[in-house]
Amino acid sequence: MINQQANNRFDKGRGAQFNPKNRFLKGEYVQEHTESIDDWEAEIRHTEYIFDNSKTLVNKVTNPDVGMMYSANPYQGCEHGCIYCYARNSHEYWGYSAGLDFESRIVVKKNAPALLRKLFESRSWEPATISFSGNTDCYQPIERRMRITRALLEICLEHRNPVGIITKNALVLRDMDILKEMAKMNLVRVFSSVTSLDEDLRLLLEPRTASYRSRLKVIRTLSEAGIPVGIMNAPLIPGLNDMHIHDVLKAASEAGARWAGYTVVRLNGAIGGIFKDWLYKAFPDRADKVWRQICECHGGTVNDSRFGNRMVGDGKFAELIKEQFQLYCRKYHLNEESYELNTGLFRRRVESQLSLF
Repeated sequence: MINQQANNRFDKGRGAQFNPKNRFLKGEYVQEHTESIDDWEAEIRHTEYIFDNSKTLVNKVTNPDVGMMYSANPYQGCEHGCIYCYARNSHEYWGYSAGLDFESRIVVKKNAPALLRKLFESRSWEPATISFSGNTDCYQPIERRMRITRALLEICLEHRNPVGIITKNALVLRDMDILKEMAKMNLVRVFSSVTSLDEDLRLLLEPRTASYRSRLKVIRTLSEAGIPVGIMNAPLIPGLNDMHIHDVLKAASEAGARWAGYTVVRLNGAIGGIFKDWLYKAFPDRADKVWRQICECHGGTVNDSRFGNRMVGDGKFAELIKEQFQLYCRKYHLNEESYELNTGLFRRRVESQLSLF
């Protein structure tokens, strides 16, 4: 693996600029000083797909800071390449790096639909909302070809199990036919993640995601089709996008979003070094200030692990972000209604087949 911290090379097509060491691996080969080896140049990294027959798909979420009980992720790793992504650390469990590997070596759980169907047919399953993209984006580019997420939605519709979706990709509109049917029974809610409206920032922060204009179009299209939709203005990064809260929430509300949430960036594990390397290369003129303000939101560090604090931070700067967010939510009529998906319609395959007679 190539360590690019030793130089100032910046790849605008990727989020992470190097591969940090995997904490679970005892040894590895690295390129320490690229500038000192003339015949060893950094190769252009192409996305690689690793097909896996996983043992499980749906995971119970025990983190009280996230609003979900269960999550399902048909892909591990994410080609969107968002530099701040909290899921990067989980790639180390697969034997890869949280850096470039995370966004260029994508694990495809090809048996995910079979696993979900088996779960729903088990008598031990109590119907509950499953969040797609609780870790990585279920509509990342490979989904266009693999269609695993669509297959999962079809199974959820068949069994009438509710689903929550969060995505940065406009590909979600491909599955409008399924989402409409689920919405009629109050079985689905979709959130689009919109971090800013500044496209120049997006190309650096989230290099392979859909444009912000496309994401607002997703919100409008879903809303007009009667599909409940909200926005995640997350993560908010002091000095980079926290000043865009007003414009994002205003645009989202006008597009039809009914709810909004946010988090303050938290750089735990390997993400801290990956983000810092990116920050000083992408924004050398304000990197010191941004890094310092992130630390101010987490008690002097970039990673506060305390439940209740780690997602929204604390201190004066974090409180200012919270006040702004709440002010603009009130102004643009977001979060004015509660919403709970329907778990009372769930049926197993036998029940579904009997209903045909």
